[in-house]
Amino acid sequence: MTLSSSSMRTLVFFTTLLSFLVGSNQQPFLSSLEQDSVYQVLDSVNPTIHWRSLFPDDLCSSPPHGVVCDYFTISANDTVSSQTETVHITELSFGYVSDYSPNPPCNANSTLNPLIFTSFKHLRKLFFYKCFTEKQVPVPDNIPASFGSSLEELVFIDNPSFVGPLGGIIGSFTNLRRLVLTGNGVYGGIPDKVGDLVGLEEITLSRNKLSGGFSFSLDKLKKLRILDLSQNQFDGNVPEEMGNLTNLLKLDLSSNVCSGKIPESLGHLKSLEFMDLSFNGFGNFGVPTFLAEMDKLREVYLSGNFLGGEIPEIWESLGGIVGIGLSGTGLVGKIPASMGIHLKKLSYLSLDNNKLQGNVPEEFGVLEFVGEINLENNNLSGRVPFSAKFSTKVGEKLKLKGNPDLCIDEKFSIGKNASGSIGQLKLCKKPDNPKAAMFSDATAASPSGLVVASHMLMFLGFLVFFA
Repeated sequence: MTLSSSSMRTLVFFTTLLSFLVGSNQQPFLSSLEQDSVYQVLDSVNPTIHWRSLFPDDLCSSPPHGVVCDYFTISANDTVSSQTETVHITELSFGYVSDYSPNPPCNANSTLNPLIFTSFKHLRKLFFYKCFTEKQVPVPDNIPASFGSSLEELVFIDNPSFVGPLGGIIGSFTNLRRLVLTGNGVYGGIPDKVGDLVGLEEITLSRNKLSGGFSFSLDKLKKLRILDLSQNQFDGNVPEEMGNLTNLLKLDLSSNVCSGKIPESLGHLKSLEFMDLSFNGFGNFGVPTFLAEMDKLREVYLSGNFLGGEIPEIWESLGGIVGIGLSGTGLVGKIPASMGIHLKKLSYLSLDNNKLQGNVPEEFGVLEFVGEINLENNNLSGRVPFSAKFSTKVGEKLKLKGNPDLCIDEKFSIGKNASGSIGQLKLCKKPDNPKAAMFSDATAASPSGLVVASHMLMFLGFLVFFA
């Protein structure tokens, strides 16, 4: 069959149009230079894997799990026709996390390739998990100033051989939202330039070897929601300006060497849900009463600081609290019944190793969600208010030993239903039968006295009958 000239023209038109559409929709490829840099970084993380053979194609079309790309539009002029689309690496995540996110695995000889800080201008996230565990890897100290303008997340978790001062890894990251360096070998103080990273929403520097005071400025970090400096060697007073971080949801300074008074300004943190200041050296100023102003609090831990004083009556506005830690804080006096009345959602309570006296509040025995109550090693006395059902539910997490004057009723079958330390308490004495008030001991003891008493009772009955 022969096509007419008009049909031929129509066919040529649609063929040309189809070629144009196919060509215009073709995805851009990663540049060969950037692709080669990715291969070199992968080799530095795990040289035992043949990355180029496993992933021979464009790494933005078929990458390993931890390599992520994104598309960028570049305009030469301000016209649509002059716009071109490019593709670049935006995320590098290394270290096996789970079966659902199998990032490229690290090995004992993993190193940190400096190409990371020169070849990926559009990088938004850099993540290393358990990569530097044996061979010592120094924290870089010469990151180019041009790197990091796009970086939003810098995350190094559980890399104990990643060693060096913190200042070496903090560049001009003007868009950084998350700074997470936890469980590494980072040491020294927090550099002042951290206070200039105004976009930060999270600073987690826990489980390192950081030391010194809190010299970096907090005033500019208005977006900060998480501040975790736990398990380091920070010392000195906590600055009052920490109370200006009004968007903070989590504050964890536990297991450091902080001293002085817990600043009253922390009461301004109206959004705070989690506060852990435990195991520091805060002084003898009592349990902070400003906690009553923080009605969003869900967990508060102050254990291991000699605060002293009595437990204050501050619980009425804190009904959302699920966890309280006041172990070893030098507390005296009684446990307020108001804790059991208002803290209906309480799941964890530790008041052990103090000098508390008096009874255990009956209100504790009806707390519905409790999973652990620790009252060990105090001077508490009297009957415990917990039912056998309650003690069975909480089990060994109901801790009462070390209070020699506490006792339990016979309703607890020792060795069967009495779980945990409650089974180690003594049985309460049965109350003595009261003696008849109208008779003297001598009257009740002699036979003649009994006769007289009998006659008196009959006489009283007679009077009542005829009244």
